[in-house]
Amino acid sequence: MSDFKLNANVRSDEGKGASRRLRREEGRVPAIVYGGKAKPASISLLSKEMFKALEDETFFSSVLTLDIEGKEEKVILRDLQRHPAKQQLLHADFQRVSANTKVHLKVPVHFLNEDKCKGVKAGGIVSHTLTELEISAPASKLPEFIEVDLADLELDGTVHISDIKLPAGVESVDLAHGADHDLVVASVHKPRGAVEAEAEGEEGEAAEGGEE
Repeated sequence: MSDFKLNANVRSDEGKGASRRLRREEGRVPAIVYGGKAKPASISLLSKEMFKALEDETFFSSVLTLDIEGKEEKVILRDLQRHPAKQQLLHADFQRVSANTKVHLKVPVHFLNEDKCKGVKAGGIVSHTLTELEISAPASKLPEFIEVDLADLELDGTVHISDIKLPAGVESVDLAHGADHDLVVASVHKPRGAVEAEAEGEEGEAAEGGEE
């Protein structure tokens, strides 16, 4: 697991005006921490620290450490609001977690061995239908990403969620809703141009056969 630690200050002033001042004058992001047995707490974090952490995609699927004026809390990022036009973070929501807290969130999907994929070697291309997978797991077993090995995927083959071997203690939220939610994660198919060329060739052969 990546070790993300962010420093935070307690925030006493609330409201839109106070939040704007924090962002504009102090370069800080207003945020809230909630969950567990403690009351929700308003905090702020340095924008530059947040932007640095956000460079790593696993930040969104990791248990983070918040150092709130010397008191550490384990949390996960629940929501992040960005400015629609500026490179600016507007607000963040963090949820307190313990090792056994059951967490539902989306984690990145990493595809392995695309260059060795049987379907690719046969002239196909890989399509990624899902790039994130919604999972449920105790915080202590939360994976930063899910790996999908495509080495044995044949041409015109598909990988469904049920085909993925998830880590121990990790469950698919989609599959929990039933077999109808067993979505396609990736597939291998011929390039569109190749399919069209084959179709034209078959039409030409049929026309020649008709003339004969």
